Amino acid sequence: MIYDVIIIGSGPAGLTAAIYAMRAQLSVLVLEKEYMSGGQMLNTYEVDNYPGLPGIGGFELGVKFREHAEKLGVKFINIEVKHIGQEEDGRIKVLYTNSEEFRARAIVLAMGARHSTLGVPGEKELTGMGVSYCATCDGAFFKGRTVAVVGGGDVAAEDALFLARGCGKVYLIHRRDELRAARLLQEQLKKCDNVEIVWNTEVVEIFGEDHVECVKLRNKRDGREQILNLDGVFIAVGTIPNTGIVTKLLQLNERGYISASENGITEVPGIFAAGDIREKQLRQIVTAVSDGANVISSVETYLNALI
Repeated sequence: MIYDVIIIGSGPAGLTAAIYAMRAQLSVLVLEKEYMSGGQMLNTYEVDNYPGLPGIGGFELGVKFREHAEKLGVKFINIEVKHIGQEEDGRIKVLYTNSEEFRARAIVLAMGARHSTLGVPGEKELTGMGVSYCATCDGAFFKGRTVAVVGGGDVAAEDALFLARGCGKVYLIHRRDELRAARLLQEQLKKCDNVEIVWNTEVVEIFGEDHVECVKLRNKRDGREQILNLDGVFIAVGTIPNTGIVTKLLQLNERGYISASENGITEVPGIFAAGDIREKQLRQIVTAVSDGANVISSVETYLNALI
């Protein structure tokens, strides 16, 4: 069978694209390598900034997205795409897996991105219980409390500034003796009385029972260790786009994201990108949903031109 569109990934962008594709009466298939749909939503304990559903659990929201798609008749297959090619005239795309091939006139890449982690003890266990990778998503839960941001780039500085508006104390922990963040951001940090930068220091362990209680820090110059009591840890050491299967197929920016605008159109006709996998200013559920809707509009335009 040749589908009108195959969507790779079933996070918020992929699921929204599937919903819009079905409503456009396209034949659609979603391929997802994980056992659960939802992407990074599944690891978010509470989502407080998705319009109309304040405080909903990330897992619950992911289930609702999937149920909506299934109610419309979207077909899902749990399988990992290993390679993407196309037939000689370029009109039919071929998706290769370890066991079978799939064909479609258009492909939507919605594999998302994953947060870079510290890889220290306690990080994985306390994710969603004080360990967060999104200050704008979770910062409201720490009003008046003491938190730390780990990182030294623009995102880390922006997170620290954002958190400083509501938190009692913000530590910015950086492993070097100078920030990589823009000078303007650094000047703004200096003006915040409740922000303290901890230089030449790395987090080596995060402690807590059912929530973050403290972290162990190590000074990289003299090796001295200390315990810092905290209510939350915001890790801002970058994200990694899941673009492995298209590195030789599409143009990627210097950070590995697909160079596509809001319409999702890439330089290869018939291949589109949506959600956290593409270059964009803000990566949140609501922007991924927007991408999913926009990209199907572009797919429809492309398919109509093939007729």
